[in-house]
Amino acid sequence: MTQVLIPSQLTSYTGGVTRVDAVGVTVGGVLDDLDRRFPGLKFRVIDEQDRVRKHMRLFIGQTETRSVAAPLGDGDELLIFGALSGG
Repeated sequence: MTQVLIPSQLTSYTGGVTRVDAVGVTVGGVLDDLDRRFPGLKFRVIDEQDRVRKHMRLFIGQTETRSVAAPLGDGDELLIFGALSGG
């Protein structure tokens, strides 16, 4: 099981929860699991070509990944960050 940290701009999908557990052996698998439980969340992170959106950052522990095929081990932590903009 992977613990996923949800950024504040996506907590409307999770009912305000910022940490959730998910299953999957890859980043994409975990996002699929999250999307089954929280419909629409994956589309905010991954585009139609299965690429991480430009304004999103994904980290497995402290290592950034841009690949939905990146493997996850039991007990890994997936952090999702969204870029902030404004003036």
